[in-house]
Amino acid sequence: MAIRGALALRKRQVLILFVLLGLSQAGPESVCYSVAEETEIGSFVGNLARDLGLGVEELSSREARVVSDDNKKHLHLDLPTGDFSTEPCVLHFQVVLENPLQFFRAEKILIQISESTTIGTTFLMESAQDLDIGRNSLQNYTVSPNSHFYIKIRDSSDGKIYPELVLDRELDHEHEPELRLTLTALDGGSPPRSGKTLVLIKVLDVNDNAPEFPQRLYEVQVLEDTPIGSWIITISAKDLDAGNYGKISYTFLDIWKTFEIHPISGEVHLKALLDFELTQSYTINIQAIDGGSLLGKSTILVRVVDVNDNPPEIVMTSLTSPIPENSSPEMVVAVFSVRDQDSGDNGRMICSIQDNLPFVLKPTFKNFYTLVTERPLDRESRAEYNITITVTDMGTPRLKTQHNITVLVSDVNDNAPAFTQTSYTLWVRENNSPALHIGSVSATDRDAGANAQLTYSLLPPQDPHLPLASLVSINADNGHLFALRSLDYEALQAFEFGVGATDRGSPALSSQARVRVLVLDANDNSPFVLYPLQNGSAPPAPSWCPGRPRRATW
Repeated sequence: MAIRGALALRKRQVLILFVLLGLSQAGPESVCYSVAEETEIGSFVGNLARDLGLGVEELSSREARVVSDDNKKHLHLDLPTGDFSTEPCVLHFQVVLENPLQFFRAEKILIQISESTTIGTTFLMESAQDLDIGRNSLQNYTVSPNSHFYIKIRDSSDGKIYPELVLDRELDHEHEPELRLTLTALDGGSPPRSGKTLVLIKVLDVNDNAPEFPQRLYEVQVLEDTPIGSWIITISAKDLDAGNYGKISYTFLDIWKTFEIHPISGEVHLKALLDFELTQSYTINIQAIDGGSLLGKSTILVRVVDVNDNPPEIVMTSLTSPIPENSSPEMVVAVFSVRDQDSGDNGRMICSIQDNLPFVLKPTFKNFYTLVTERPLDRESRAEYNITITVTDMGTPRLKTQHNITVLVSDVNDNAPAFTQTSYTLWVRENNSPALHIGSVSATDRDAGANAQLTYSLLPPQDPHLPLASLVSINADNGHLFALRSLDYEALQAFEFGVGATDRGSPALSSQARVRVLVLDANDNSPFVLYPLQNGSAPPAPSWCPGRPRRATW
């Protein structure tokens, strides 16, 4: 017959031949099964009814049983299902009591049952021995009250009864890894006698529990300046299974260059530098895989916490320089924006300039500011301003940025020329040579450029009879005065005139000064006798009288 129940096992195999009695009148059928030498007690070996092509009813009606050459029970046949498995183990042991010395012999039946075993599965137990016969012999078995098993009595052809332990309720290794029952054998005598043995049932674990995380979402905050290699968080999952099924390894579902996780401890460490300004948070999907390939999932949300690692920035949009000194207040001198890539207080900024300046900063919209004049400027007082714009954030420690601008004040013709004197007195000795430099007038103008460039001129004389244009001239550029002809003290002893200084501004401004020229006498006339007359001629008539001013003749 072909082998139908061969098991593919990695351990060394043991070939066991069994003879099944009562199934054929012609002779015993043989079936070959391969079983690993360290197979757990109670493990499934094969289904005899299927492998022999028989129905389970026939196995039961024909009282099929398993025997071996050494008369030891290695396998258990379950007649209702046709399955057979490794036989439960019976452990014999002695208990020794001292003072006084006494020995007790006991035995314990050890059964290993998978927690996935279906309800109704039976397990053949060791039969009790009773030397009595008839009613005094073994009549019944009971098991201590429990919620998982009951005893089923099976009669054999030799008149003996065998107890079968029947699973009545699903087992759960995680809830109850082992059960202790007391199997009692009862005879029919009077009074009845009984024997007891302990049944230890070890519930074998199967991978029926996937790893579970206590949290579906882990949230952690990490400073953006955290060094590489720093511990971030430790995640942990639990698996209720035992042994290899309960061993968990951790992995990321996605490939991460920034973080790494230890597969055993679940510790997450930083693998690359963080930058809040680039990425504010990371969502990491993690999974826990047990030894049976069941897995659980969770998520780590890493929030990057900003640190004050970015100083404020100033971006100048426009700058007007120079500005006229007569500008009205709130004239816009500069427009600029500020920004800080940090967040929160680290990104909040204060903008300021120096005190005691005729300028103020005004916020406009968003992070834009304007620098405007606060009052009229005076170039003659100050023609240049060096303004430092300082932007400071509110982080800890505070970071600041400064930007320097130079604002020039352009001149407006708002100052008239001013002579160094309101009046000038010049002395000229008579008989001077023509074009003699007789003196100078000078004026200044506080303005600049063309507004300060002066032109000098002679003003019309107050006396209309004074021939000023033939007496003096003035250099228009420097205010030098020249006598145009020789002066005669006896004819003109003094004269006055006005000079003007006019700038080249628009409109032009001017001012005036008075100049008095005094002619100094020279001994240029010989005396003559008025009386007696010389040569019989009469003396000339005097043009002036003593004690009265002499009238000048031109």
